Amino acid sequence: MQEYMWEAIVQCDRLYDGKFFYGLTTTKIFCRPSCKSRTPKRENTKVFSSVSEAITSGFRPCKRCKPEKLKAPDEEIAHNAKTFIHNHFNESITLSKIAEEIHINPYHLHRTFKKIVGKTPSDYLFQIRIKLAKEMLKTTDKSITEIALKVGYYNISHFSSVFLDKVGMNPSEFRRQHSTSALLGDEDE
Repeated sequence: MQEYMWEAIVQCDRLYDGKFFYGLTTTKIFCRPSCKSRTPKRENTKVFSSVSEAITSGFRPCKRCKPEKLKAPDEEIAHNAKTFIHNHFNESITLSKIAEEIHINPYHLHRTFKKIVGKTPSDYLFQIRIKLAKEMLKTTDKSITEIALKVGYYNISHFSSVFLDKVGMNPSEFRRQHSTSALLGDEDE
């Protein structure tokens, strides 16, 4: 085993995930370099270039880091939560509802999502809703009430308040400044 591989295992370095795997000859379990399990003894460690090589050699995947999966467990959690949010952004979504859907503890979901995505699930949801609302305000003549309902806000004053907080202006002001029809109207004058 090369020294950089051993260092990656000791440091639980994610940068080497997928580039190689390591197995413990004592337990016949193999892991990703980033696995948070206890650091093995070097003399009991064997390196594999692929999942199939490890399995063919008689090793089974670690239940903690799940090296046979394409994504690391935390990345999979974030991916599944993002997918749920994208598919249900216009509904009433809570952290508990997302956690229940992807079968995980809400506190673990919140912590993991923030670590992987860089923001909380609710901030991510706000971002999606506001982005779509801005697009609709720019390109459609739908009422602000219709837009609010379409992006998942059932209380129009709450929508306006969140929009003002995130964008720095209320939806009507945003529409006046950014709508396509307003731009076309300016050209006619």
